[in-house]
Amino acid sequence: MSLPPTPLPHPPAALSAGRLFATTDYSALATCDAASICVPTPLNKTGDPDISYIINATEQIARHLHPDMVIVLESTTYPGTTTEVMLPLLKKGGGRGAKGEAQEGEEDAEWQVGVNFFLAFSPERVDPGRTDWTTRNTPKVMGGVTPACLAVASAYYCAAIETLAPVSSPEAAEMVKLFENTFRSVNIGLANELLLMCDKLGLDAWEIIEAAATKPFGFMKFTPGPGLGGHCIPIDPLYLSWKLRTMQYHARFIELASEINTEMPRYWVQKVQDALNDAGKAVKGSRILVLGVAYKKNVSDLRESPALDIIHLLGQKGATVSYHDPHVPAFEHEGIAMRSMDDLDTALAEADCVVIATDHAAYDWAAVQQGARLLVDTRHVVPG
Repeated sequence: MSLPPTPLPHPPAALSAGRLFATTDYSALATCDAASICVPTPLNKTGDPDISYIINATEQIARHLHPDMVIVLESTTYPGTTTEVMLPLLKKGGGRGAKGEAQEGEEDAEWQVGVNFFLAFSPERVDPGRTDWTTRNTPKVMGGVTPACLAVASAYYCAAIETLAPVSSPEAAEMVKLFENTFRSVNIGLANELLLMCDKLGLDAWEIIEAAATKPFGFMKFTPGPGLGGHCIPIDPLYLSWKLRTMQYHARFIELASEINTEMPRYWVQKVQDALNDAGKAVKGSRILVLGVAYKKNVSDLRESPALDIIHLLGQKGATVSYHDPHVPAFEHEGIAMRSMDDLDTALAEADCVVIATDHAAYDWAAVQQGARLLVDTRHVVPG
């Protein structure tokens, strides 16, 4: 069984009409009325926020800032970034030419936000892979530095977004995004801890969750899994935790959830080890097939994927690890380069143990269950 890769979508009408183009030349900003900043905001090796991409983008915009331009930051970051980091750079950029040189009579001038230019924060909220809630119909939070900034930025976005949700400030909008992702991180952490507790008690965690989900109020269903992935949920709450540490406050829920979620790949590797041990095999030397390496179903995004941690941990234990993913033909990660197995049936038959790490819709789970000698299901998708 060989699964076809996901077909590429048709190009948008704006691209076909020549109204959309990509460039690395920042001088194009001189002809733009608006700029949205959508750059990465990773954590550095010490766990502190890395906003260097935001700073670089802002500095480049400042070099080409012109009257009545609106700038909106969409990158997830800690409260205060828009006004404390971006605003001073943009104010100093006002009245300067394309080469960043002060114009005559403008050496000491600073442009006024809300008068000469407009600045706001509006967090990206799209859930990759969803078709019911898209960029257009997902309500978009908007916080302007001034009321005029909010009005102008709203006018900019309402042409493409059905519903805007204004808040009082950029800091409020920044906090909204962090709270949304913290909410998910903490509740996923709770679901993962439920799995660990039920494992100790000899109970079926998914049975417990399904029964609890029958309550029509006061409960929202979250499920356990191999850990957290993607560019938001594993990282964004730690931005808030870092910000609060600078204010001598310990964000206990955030850090505990992060600890639980980060340890889930080890839990599942132990389950692989237990399954092999029950079959009279050691992890070392066993052939293990990982199904799905993307961080979530039906996407090709590998960022922070727990499947990669599972692969690394199994490799460290001496297993011969392969993977299959219809959305990820190949990848390189922390010194490991791998290609997806071409034939799934053969890969299943040859594996001593199969680990379901990502529940892509393209898989026939009944066929996977039938073809695997041993199966460790981190997503609870196999029948029965």
